[in-house]
Amino acid sequence: MDKAAEIRAALSRSFDVQSLEVIDESEAHRGHAGYPAGGQSHFRVRIKASALAPMSRIARHRAIHSAIGPDLIARIHALAIEVDV
Repeated sequence: MDKAAEIRAALSRSFDVQSLEVIDESEAHRGHAGYPAGGQSHFRVRIKASALAPMSRIARHRAIHSAIGPDLIARIHALAIEVDV
């Protein structure tokens, strides 16, 4: 399973998701620090989940990182998060 699919699965398991996009933006970072051969290093998550709505921005990011888990977080270089509330 690719990392985008792993991120999508982890977030879907953890939240009652109304909408979710996981975008691999790695190619835009080719040649930059943190870009490994083969990409799958830079991701953008766009998510709408009712559980995230009452949280502060920092709490949302922490919840999303926790849902993804430390093993997968450690295997990616960058994660941009957009929460639709």
